[in-house]
Amino acid sequence: MNDDIASSFGFPAVGRKKVTAAFDGGRLTSDGGVLLLAQAERAMGICQRLAACIADPRDPARVIHRLDDILRARVFAIACGYEDADDLDALRDDPGFRLALGKLPESGAGWPANRR
Repeated sequence: MNDDIASSFGFPAVGRKKVTAAFDGGRLTSDGGVLLLAQAERAMGICQRLAACIADPRDPARVIHRLDDILRARVFAIACGYEDADDLDALRDDPGFRLALGKLPESGAGWPANRR
């Protein structure tokens, strides 16, 4: 008899892709808890409500990252123990943080397939 008890926890789909937690290697993150934090934050809408209180003087035509996404990335980084804003450069390719921010792990400008 297997003594392991498999408990399931549903993560929201990202880009219509099912998110599954497994421990069989591949691209890993040491910050798996950021996915739980992301679910809680989105359910409460904290960063979206906070962004609505901050004036954004940027030219909308040149904006790449919305203010609520910037706040969300910073809040998640601080909650995971990354106290410096420069940590986000390294975390931009972390699969856990990418999923928590609603992006697929191996997509976007940071990946070699998209570089020319």
